[in-house]
Amino acid sequence: MRSPALRHVLTHLITPMLMCLGMGLAYMGAFVTPTPHHLPVAVVGEGPKAKVFAQTVKDRAGDRLDVRTVPTRSRAVDLLMARDIDGAYVPRAEAPELLVASAGSDMGATAVEKVFTPVAARQGLPLKVTDVAEPTPHDPTGQGLFFLLVALSIGSYASVAAIGAAGAALPMRVRGLLALGVSAVVGVIGLLLAGPVFHLAPHDLAGVWAMSWLYSAGILFVGVGLHTFLKRWTTLAMMVLFVMLNFTSSGGLFRPDLQNGFFGTLHAFWNGAGFVEGARGLLYFGDDGLARGLWTLVVWLLAGLAVTAVAAGYERMSTPSRRAHAAGAAHTSAAPAVSGDRDETARAAEAEQAAEEETEESVAV
Repeated sequence: MRSPALRHVLTHLITPMLMCLGMGLAYMGAFVTPTPHHLPVAVVGEGPKAKVFAQTVKDRAGDRLDVRTVPTRSRAVDLLMARDIDGAYVPRAEAPELLVASAGSDMGATAVEKVFTPVAARQGLPLKVTDVAEPTPHDPTGQGLFFLLVALSIGSYASVAAIGAAGAALPMRVRGLLALGVSAVVGVIGLLLAGPVFHLAPHDLAGVWAMSWLYSAGILFVGVGLHTFLKRWTTLAMMVLFVMLNFTSSGGLFRPDLQNGFFGTLHAFWNGAGFVEGARGLLYFGDDGLARGLWTLVVWLLAGLAVTAVAAGYERMSTPSRRAHAAGAAHTSAAPAVSGDRDETARAAEAEQAAEEETEESVAV
């Protein structure tokens, strides 16, 4: 290709085209056809009659449901609040009752209701639905935490380009301090959005800030460390890690029981799922699941610190060799000093332009 400018543009177009493909595969694979896969539910009752009824429901549903029996309604509520089941059916001669916890997943509660409404209809009885854990009235679908996750993610991975590219000349310890400060600011933004702006969190705002900070810091340290090795391809890597795989496996829209095994498996340890499930536990389920969510975020932060430490070591090792190479080139060059100064200025301008392009590309995406 004869035109360097055209080749430059086409090279930069590789990233958005790969993102287009990746986003399509990830989002459509995760969200287009939500189908129950071993959705855990319970039938309340003891004795052979309850067991036969539960087995009948299981036989008709196949692999869509995992059905168990529990002795009492209160035990079913405990399991719902521990998020061990997504719904519980209470057979009654007058009006059977379905227990759900929509704060854990509005889509999950809807899926359970679709399963048991026909069961009651076959008995010629109306179905009473009781929600034992409703989200705040300002977030009736319970999906506000997912969109908070999106905001925190964008603020975090877009900042990676600013710190990694525009701050490439800074020592790694300075970039690390910047990442720490930016993550704290992102956490404050998350607190404001969840609290006084949209009222997603009626209590425990300090806990929401702490989780937002941990989540953001993990992303920033992973990104700042990776930038040393990936350079302009860091944007693509961050999109894969913290958008394509992260949003789809977070459980913010669909619980893993409604997704295929790939995203359900990621839900067990990905950082977005740790944030969403931990925040749900903090706000709606009496801290159940909070510890696991926090540990997930801490592990991701530790992984980010490890990547950053490796990058810092690599930069320390490579800096002397770059200086030696530059010194050797200066001794062997026959070009005048003025020409060398001009070359250095040109290289600096090119580096600055590359940093600006990377930052603009990341923010635009």
